[in-house]
Amino acid sequence: MSKNSNLITNKISIYLFVVITLFTSCATNENFSQRVKVSLRNVGHQLLLSNGDTSSLVLPIQQVNEATYKLSFQDSLKIQPDSLVILVNRSFKKSNFPTDYILEVESCTKEEVVYSYEMRKREEKSIIPCKGRALPKDCYFIEVQFLKKNTSNNSQFIFYGLLFLTLVFSVAAYQKKRKSKTTATDNVTNVVSLGIFKFYPEQNKLVKQATEISLSKKECELLEIFISRPNEIIKREELTKRVWEDNGVVVGRSLDTYISKLRKKLQDDTSIKITNIHGVGYKLEID
Repeated sequence: MSKNSNLITNKISIYLFVVITLFTSCATNENFSQRVKVSLRNVGHQLLLSNGDTSSLVLPIQQVNEATYKLSFQDSLKIQPDSLVILVNRSFKKSNFPTDYILEVESCTKEEVVYSYEMRKREEKSIIPCKGRALPKDCYFIEVQFLKKNTSNNSQFIFYGLLFLTLVFSVAAYQKKRKSKTTATDNVTNVVSLGIFKFYPEQNKLVKQATEISLSKKECELLEIFISRPNEIIKREELTKRVWEDNGVVVGRSLDTYISKLRKKLQDDTSIKITNIHGVGYKLEID
């Protein structure tokens, strides 16, 4: 077989491997999402039964993002935190879901979190406050955010497949670079200094000394807005519109969640903080 034929065969093998890997990954994620919805619907059903409610509906489970799911109800109900913890834990264990997650109970009318807890695989790291204090009858919805992605029987196949592809393309890129007669230029054209950090909006990352801190697309967009207007109050409506609504996505408490994540990533520099202006919005304070 000629050298060109071998090259073509190798390329076809790589392309087929990519297609199979992506297909398997998508199928796994889709299956996990459907199983979570079934499990949360069962939790909702059990909560209604504990209230003596056998007629009102558990509304369709919503997937807020890749790792967050929302359970809501047709009518008001009373929630006993210790029973909620037991029901969710039992249902998730039965479905073999990731053991690390955060659960929030939010009031429909007040639009605020009235109860939350964090569950970890290691029991001593779990945070479950106020289990004995019942929540009065009201309109509630429950959000569950998984802190680790779902694993399955295909996880090792996907991992090693992606690792193989990474190595193949890394070697190819290295060889191409060695053959090039021109010197690579620095493509970083937009770098912003922020306290002890360097912010690279085009690469979705913060750099502290030699440490890189990855940012999600939403976190990056929010930080760009704050940096463009330091020490200025930016209304919640403006942030929500620019980051979510302009992209056709409806959000609930997503803004608060991403602000909290940004705070944790900036916490090493005490001269920088994102302040909540109650009822108005947020402000990036730079000392």
